[in-house]
Amino acid sequence: MRFSWLVGLLGPVLTLALVLTSAMISPWFSFWNNALSDLGHAVKSGVAALFNFGLAIGGLMVLAYGASSSITSRLLRASIVVVGAQMNLVGVFDEMYREIHFWVSTAFFLSLAFFLVVYAISFRAVGPLVSLLVGVALWTVHFAYKVPPGVAIPELVSVLLTLPWYYALLARVRRVANEGLKLVPP
Repeated sequence: MRFSWLVGLLGPVLTLALVLTSAMISPWFSFWNNALSDLGHAVKSGVAALFNFGLAIGGLMVLAYGASSSITSRLLRASIVVVGAQMNLVGVFDEMYREIHFWVSTAFFLSLAFFLVVYAISFRAVGPLVSLLVGVALWTVHFAYKVPPGVAIPELVSVLLTLPWYYALLARVRRVANEGLKLVPP
Protein backbone atom coordinates (compact mmCIF):
# COMPACT_ATOMS: atom_id res chain seq x y z
CA MET A 1 0.00 0.00 0.00
CA ARG A 2 2.74 2.44 0.97
CA PHE A 3 4.68 1.84 -2.27
CA SER A 4 1.54 2.21 -4.38
CA TRP A 5 0.73 5.48 -2.63
CA LEU A 6 4.26 6.78 -3.21
CA VAL A 7 4.04 5.86 -6.91
CA GLY A 8 0.72 7.73 -7.13
CA LEU A 9 2.23 10.72 -5.37
CA LEU A 10 5.33 10.93 -7.54
CA GLY A 11 3.77 10.22 -10.96
CA PRO A 12 2.40 13.72 -11.58
CA VAL A 13 5.43 15.34 -9.91
CA LEU A 14 7.81 13.55 -12.25
CA THR A 15 5.67 14.38 -15.27
CA LEU A 16 5.39 18.07 -14.44
CA ALA A 17 9.09 18.30 -13.61
CA LEU A 18 10.09 16.83 -16.98
CA VAL A 19 7.50 18.84 -18.93
CA LEU A 20 8.62 22.11 -17.33
CA THR A 21 12.30 21.21 -17.72
CA SER A 22 11.68 20.48 -21.40
CA ALA A 23 10.01 23.87 -21.80
CA MET A 24 12.77 25.72 -19.93
CA ILE A 25 15.60 24.25 -22.03
CA SER A 26 13.81 24.84 -25.34
CA PRO A 27 14.43 28.48 -26.31
CA TRP A 28 11.95 28.24 -29.20
CA PHE A 29 9.06 27.14 -26.97
CA SER A 30 6.42 29.64 -25.88
CA PHE A 31 3.63 28.84 -23.44
CA TRP A 32 1.60 31.53 -25.20
CA ASN A 33 2.07 30.31 -28.80
CA ASN A 34 2.68 26.56 -28.59
CA ALA A 35 1.05 23.36 -27.43
CA LEU A 36 2.89 21.45 -24.73
CA SER A 37 3.00 18.52 -27.14
CA ASP A 38 5.20 20.55 -29.50
CA LEU A 39 7.96 19.68 -27.02
CA GLY A 40 7.35 15.99 -27.70
CA HIS A 41 7.59 16.02 -31.50
CA ALA A 42 10.25 13.37 -32.13
CA VAL A 43 11.69 15.13 -35.21
CA LYS A 44 11.19 18.83 -34.47
CA SER A 45 12.08 18.95 -30.77
CA GLY A 46 15.44 18.27 -29.18
CA VAL A 47 13.73 17.49 -25.87
CA ALA A 48 11.17 15.01 -27.22
CA ALA A 49 12.63 12.01 -25.40
CA LEU A 50 12.62 13.84 -22.06
CA PHE A 51 9.12 15.24 -22.55
CA ASN A 52 7.56 12.00 -23.82
CA PHE A 53 9.30 9.91 -21.17
CA GLY A 54 7.79 12.15 -18.49
CA LEU A 55 4.29 11.67 -19.85
CA ALA A 56 4.68 7.95 -20.50
CA ILE A 57 6.24 6.97 -17.18
CA GLY A 58 4.15 9.42 -15.14
CA GLY A 59 1.02 8.08 -16.80
CA LEU A 60 1.99 4.51 -15.95
CA MET A 61 2.62 5.54 -12.35
CA VAL A 62 -0.83 7.16 -12.04
CA LEU A 63 -2.40 4.14 -13.73
CA ALA A 64 -0.59 1.75 -11.37
CA TYR A 65 -1.75 3.74 -8.36
CA GLY A 66 -5.35 3.76 -9.55
CA ALA A 67 -5.28 0.02 -10.25
CA SER A 68 -3.73 -0.92 -6.90
CA SER A 69 -5.32 1.69 -4.64
CA SER A 70 -7.54 0.82 -1.69
CA ILE A 71 -10.25 3.19 -2.96
CA THR A 72 -13.49 1.23 -2.74
CA SER A 73 -15.35 3.28 -5.36
CA ARG A 74 -14.81 1.44 -8.63
CA LEU A 75 -15.73 4.51 -10.64
CA LEU A 76 -13.22 6.71 -8.80
CA ARG A 77 -10.48 4.11 -9.22
CA ALA A 78 -11.39 3.67 -12.89
CA SER A 79 -11.23 7.43 -13.47
CA ILE A 80 -7.66 7.49 -12.13
CA VAL A 81 -6.69 4.49 -14.27
CA VAL A 82 -8.12 6.20 -17.36
CA VAL A 83 -6.27 9.47 -16.61
CA GLY A 84 -3.01 7.54 -16.23
CA ALA A 85 -3.57 5.50 -19.37
CA GLN A 86 -4.40 8.56 -21.45
CA MET A 87 -1.42 10.51 -20.10
CA ASN A 88 0.80 7.57 -21.04
CA LEU A 89 -0.66 7.45 -24.54
CA VAL A 90 0.01 11.17 -25.09
CA GLY A 91 3.69 10.40 -24.47
CA VAL A 92 3.69 7.28 -26.62
CA PHE A 93 1.84 8.81 -29.58
CA ASP A 94 3.64 12.14 -29.95
CA GLU A 95 2.72 14.83 -32.48
CA MET A 96 4.29 12.81 -35.30
CA TYR A 97 1.22 10.59 -35.11
CA ARG A 98 -1.02 13.59 -35.88
CA GLU A 99 -4.63 12.34 -35.65
CA ILE A 100 -3.83 9.63 -33.10
CA HIS A 101 -2.04 12.21 -30.97
CA PHE A 102 -4.96 14.61 -31.27
CA TRP A 103 -7.43 11.97 -30.11
CA VAL A 104 -5.35 10.65 -27.19
CA SER A 105 -4.65 14.23 -26.06
CA THR A 106 -8.34 15.08 -26.28
CA ALA A 107 -9.17 11.90 -24.37
CA PHE A 108 -6.61 12.84 -21.70
CA PHE A 109 -8.20 16.23 -21.06
CA LEU A 110 -11.67 14.72 -21.09
CA SER A 111 -10.47 12.12 -18.58
CA LEU A 112 -9.35 14.93 -16.27
CA ALA A 113 -12.87 16.37 -16.49
CA PHE A 114 -14.35 12.93 -15.82
CA PHE A 115 -12.15 12.51 -12.73
CA LEU A 116 -13.27 15.91 -11.40
CA VAL A 117 -16.94 15.04 -11.87
CA VAL A 118 -16.54 11.61 -10.26
CA TYR A 119 -14.62 13.11 -7.34
CA ALA A 120 -17.27 15.81 -6.88
CA ILE A 121 -20.06 13.24 -6.84
CA SER A 122 -18.16 10.74 -4.68
CA PHE A 123 -17.36 13.23 -1.94
CA ARG A 124 -20.23 15.67 -2.48
CA ALA A 125 -17.70 18.40 -3.15
CA VAL A 126 -18.27 21.58 -5.14
CA GLY A 127 -14.60 22.51 -5.51
CA PRO A 128 -13.80 20.02 -8.29
CA LEU A 129 -16.75 21.34 -10.29
CA VAL A 130 -15.44 24.89 -9.89
CA SER A 131 -12.06 23.67 -11.17
CA LEU A 132 -13.80 22.03 -14.10
CA LEU A 133 -15.77 25.18 -14.94
CA VAL A 134 -12.63 27.33 -14.84
CA GLY A 135 -10.90 24.89 -17.19
CA VAL A 136 -13.88 24.79 -19.55
CA ALA A 137 -14.01 28.60 -19.56
CA LEU A 138 -10.32 28.79 -20.45
CA TRP A 139 -10.70 26.28 -23.29
CA THR A 140 -13.81 28.13 -24.52
CA VAL A 141 -11.92 31.43 -24.69
CA HIS A 142 -9.11 29.70 -26.56
CA PHE A 143 -11.40 28.08 -29.14
CA ALA A 144 -13.72 31.07 -29.56
CA TYR A 145 -11.15 33.89 -29.60
CA LYS A 146 -7.79 32.14 -30.15
CA VAL A 147 -6.58 33.55 -26.85
CA PRO A 148 -4.02 32.36 -26.18
CA PRO A 149 -3.03 31.37 -29.74
CA GLY A 150 -1.37 28.16 -28.51
CA VAL A 151 -2.93 25.58 -26.21
CA ALA A 152 -0.08 25.17 -23.71
CA ILE A 153 -1.72 27.49 -21.18
CA PRO A 154 -5.15 25.81 -21.24
CA GLU A 155 -3.41 22.43 -21.14
CA LEU A 156 -1.22 23.30 -18.17
CA VAL A 157 -4.01 25.07 -16.28
CA SER A 158 -6.34 22.08 -16.80
CA VAL A 159 -3.76 19.80 -15.22
CA LEU A 160 -3.02 22.23 -12.38
CA LEU A 161 -6.74 22.58 -11.62
CA THR A 162 -7.06 18.79 -11.34
CA LEU A 163 -3.98 18.09 -9.23
CA PRO A 164 -5.30 19.48 -5.91
CA TRP A 165 -8.22 17.04 -6.08
CA TYR A 166 -6.01 14.13 -7.08
CA TYR A 167 -3.71 14.86 -4.15
CA ALA A 168 -6.67 15.40 -1.82
CA LEU A 169 -7.77 11.89 -2.75
CA LEU A 170 -4.29 10.51 -2.10
CA ALA A 171 -4.31 12.24 1.31
CA ARG A 172 -7.70 10.72 2.13
CA VAL A 173 -6.51 7.27 1.09
CA ARG A 174 -3.35 7.65 3.15
CA ARG A 175 -5.23 8.83 6.24
CA VAL A 176 -7.75 6.02 5.97
CA ALA A 177 -5.00 3.42 5.48
CA ASN A 178 -3.15 4.71 8.54
CA GLU A 179 -6.35 4.43 10.59
CA GLY A 180 -7.08 0.93 9.28
CA LEU A 181 -10.43 1.94 7.77
CA LYS A 182 -11.93 1.65 4.29
CA LEU A 183 -12.36 4.70 2.09
CA VAL A 184 -16.04 4.76 1.28
CA PRO A 185 -17.35 7.99 -0.20
CA PRO A 186 -20.47 9.27 1.62
